[in-house]
Amino acid sequence: MTTDVINPATGTVLTSVPSLGLAEVDQAIDRAQRAFPGWRAVAPGERARLLRRFAAVVEEHLDELADLEVRNAGHTIGNARWEAGNVRDVLNYYAGAPERLIGKQIPVAGGLDVTFHEPLGVVGIIVPWNFPMPIAGWGFAPALAAGNTVVLKPAELTPLTAIRLGELALEAGVPEGVFQIVPGKGSIVGQRFVTHPAVRKVCFTGSTEVGKSIMAGCADQVKRVTLELGGKSANIVFADADLEKAAAAAPASVFDNAGQDCCARSRLLVQESVYDKFLALLEPAVRAFRVQDPSDAAAEMGPLISAAHRTTVASYVEGADVAFVGNAPEGDGWWFPPTVLLAHSPGDRHWREEVFGPVLSVLPFRDEQEAVRLANDTEYGLSGSLWTRDLGRALRVSRAVETGALSVNSHSSVRYWTPFGGMKQSGLGRELGPDALHGFTDVKNVFLASGE
Repeated sequence: MTTDVINPATGTVLTSVPSLGLAEVDQAIDRAQRAFPGWRAVAPGERARLLRRFAAVVEEHLDELADLEVRNAGHTIGNARWEAGNVRDVLNYYAGAPERLIGKQIPVAGGLDVTFHEPLGVVGIIVPWNFPMPIAGWGFAPALAAGNTVVLKPAELTPLTAIRLGELALEAGVPEGVFQIVPGKGSIVGQRFVTHPAVRKVCFTGSTEVGKSIMAGCADQVKRVTLELGGKSANIVFADADLEKAAAAAPASVFDNAGQDCCARSRLLVQESVYDKFLALLEPAVRAFRVQDPSDAAAEMGPLISAAHRTTVASYVEGADVAFVGNAPEGDGWWFPPTVLLAHSPGDRHWREEVFGPVLSVLPFRDEQEAVRLANDTEYGLSGSLWTRDLGRALRVSRAVETGALSVNSHSSVRYWTPFGGMKQSGLGRELGPDALHGFTDVKNVFLASGE
């Protein structure tokens, strides 16, 4: 059985890929289980060398990987090059981990007490369609570094870069069975990761609804999970902020990747005393946002991922109070223009729900307390930004907003050397940085009696 892969910018079929059945998934998991003892026994320095070699091979194929992502996911070529480079960088970062995965010596009476970080075994990673390359790397790089073997399921819509990364791992010398790509339906492949007893951890990035189902399924075997789920992040602009800078930066914070980003700052909170002025500054920035052929180096935004998703995004705009709209190509492909909506209450559907498209909702607030209350009035807590020149306010609001990653006077959320993850229903666990590595190990405590 195969699945057609579509170019979202043109609506044409790129290629078809296998869609594996249950028996084939079990075979892949069995290969990973059999490869685990050998991989965990690889000397730390040698495992580090293999990961560095994997990074070097990715570097040699950056343009190829970026081109695949442009055609398969509709990402702009600038973003796709960054994403391929991010896989390389994450591999290099975690290549430093095997030789530094150290335990502790804890003072005790009557002997010596030490701890070890032991790998879990087979790790199943389920990757979304919105950022297929980097999110794959965020999972498999620390998992491999810690001594686990990996089976990775790419999204059905965007499997091409994951399949190529699996080939490049073998080219780099990663042993057979240690890192496998298992394309197919979530109901078959992903669900088997949840139910197969040899898979000791599942990493999932996707919707909160599916994440809850995975977490419930993993509970039956007390299986570890890392979940990065939905978001409805706030961008809070105070009256004392650099309004010109904040307005210029706002479009990219929500329209990047056509808004198909859990970190998108899709709720814009503006202090009421500067509300009209800020909207006047925001409008030309939105209209100037370049939505065009993603292979064009000047493109800032490409198409949505599918026709069905475009219909879903459009449903949030129908009947809403539209402030202004940017531009988008017409004709073939699943294009949607950057759109700014005025929210009249926190109950508006486009304000409360994750649109996952290039739609920004705007709401005024009176003071700091109301800004925090409105920002926290959501089930999500993944990312966000605030703009102010007041350092005290920046610290107060940063501590008060319930979100896992927050930026002050910028929209940066993700660096591979710092932790990333959500609060509330935006997820569980942390990816990236030093924190991620321990999520792929168990701590073992060993006491050695000193004897008589």
